[in-house]
Amino acid sequence: MSTNNVRYGYARVSTEDQSLELQIAALNRADCLRIYTDHGVSGAVHSRPGLDKLIKRLKPGDTLVVWRLDRLGRSLRYLVDLIEHFGKKDIHFVSLMESIDTTSSGGRLLFHVMAALAEFERALISERTKAGMAAARAAGKHVGRKPLLSCIQRTEIEIAIANDTPIETLAKQYAVHPRTLQRFLE
Repeated sequence: MSTNNVRYGYARVSTEDQSLELQIAALNRADCLRIYTDHGVSGAVHSRPGLDKLIKRLKPGDTLVVWRLDRLGRSLRYLVDLIEHFGKKDIHFVSLMESIDTTSSGGRLLFHVMAALAEFERALISERTKAGMAAARAAGKHVGRKPLLSCIQRTEIEIAIANDTPIETLAKQYAVHPRTLQRFLE
């Protein structure tokens, strides 16, 4: 193979007890000259040692091959941005399981359709979550994290404030930030 049009593979598993063997075998069958890996690294993390080295190595005309899209990243926005970045640098992308190959117009179309569908699904999940939270609030249920101060502590603070105790003193006493007390009093 020449220095141009080189196929590089990328494999990743999230935990130390998982194996890269299946991905590496598939990438070898896809004629990858070299395979970069990250073992025990989450796909939610954008900076990964193996992926960072690979991205620095890629040149115009090269192709990055992954076994599945989620091996490259979990965030749709990150995937879309990264693949668009590759496209601007004339670097191609192939995902074996999803049959995405940006060297063809059909492959680029498939990637963008999948990205749009995933974005739509994320918007639906967000809408359902917001509706569920609104319904819970309407039913009088607490939504969100547990309050930092108990009912007894809040009553004690109200009495202390009525007796002119400074907020900063109370914040130290109850181990909260003064703004927490300000929000409570408002």
